[in-house]
Amino acid sequence: MTSAHLHPMLNVAIKAARAAGTIINRAALDVESVRVSVKQTNDFVTEIDQAAEAAIIETLHAAYPDHGIWAEESGRQTGRGPGKKFVWIIDPLDGTTNFIHGFPVYCVSIALMVDGKMEQAVIYDPTRNDLFCATRGRGAYLNDRRIRVAKRTTLRECLISTGFPFRPGDQFQTYLQMFADVMPRVAGVRRPGSAALDLAYLAAGFTDGFFETGLSPWDVAAGSLLVTEAGGLIGNLTGEAEFLEQRECLAGNPRIYGHLAAVLGKYSKFASAGDKAAVRQARAGKGASSTLSRPGHTEEDTAETPSGATPDHTDGPSSEGGAER
Repeated sequence: MTSAHLHPMLNVAIKAARAAGTIINRAALDVESVRVSVKQTNDFVTEIDQAAEAAIIETLHAAYPDHGIWAEESGRQTGRGPGKKFVWIIDPLDGTTNFIHGFPVYCVSIALMVDGKMEQAVIYDPTRNDLFCATRGRGAYLNDRRIRVAKRTTLRECLISTGFPFRPGDQFQTYLQMFADVMPRVAGVRRPGSAALDLAYLAAGFTDGFFETGLSPWDVAAGSLLVTEAGGLIGNLTGEAEFLEQRECLAGNPRIYGHLAAVLGKYSKFASAGDKAAVRQARAGKGASSTLSRPGHTEEDTAETPSGATPDHTDGPSSEGGAER
């Protein structure tokens, strides 16, 4: 779809995303010189995140000075007058950890929410010059090509994307249970490291489903509109529509979405008390059996193991946390 046929607000968002992409690509030529700060353990921000966000906001406010802003680095700015109902939700560099390591999987994400509904969305991958965009009711596009979610209907055929926990305080052991539940049922699981790009790839049919916890609104706002305009569904882990500020997200084509919700719903913060108790019991039982199965361990050894301790042979990251940015 050419720019002449795009909604005017989407055109401005695309201009802003490309401006941010130029800053990111220039910095990527000498990523070792980029200044990096730590928000919290394993959660990074660079001067490029901040410069890209400033460029986006400047472009948006040049066209729509009264609109509100909800951005990862600078926070929320309420709009003025009639512009109060318009809120631009911005992640200037989703996949910061990838970026600072020179791993080329990251993107710019911009969405426009009007009266609580996503109306415009742009996700721009500056390393590949891929532009994903959508306007409510007009479909989703990758560059000039209309995109649709994949048509697979059984989990065993599906490629699923996710994000590993990485922030202290998030539930790493619960994620391992989720992963163990999903992995044997599907063709493969991928963890690229950018939730926004994961959702764009789902909308384009490159993957079939997505789940992640610990996400912020700017991680999923633009991707959510891409997914729905491409014929998919997005919500929380139980399959309910509320997800933007719930810090958990599930997406897929309608059939796969239902299958994943059936598997993962018990891990949701909205799960029933019975489901939550079953998850805790399974975790406790697995921890005990894993310890007993290690050479040289006896029931007496198990009795001395602290509650919640991770068995030495467990694969996966040693830190705890939520969504990769």
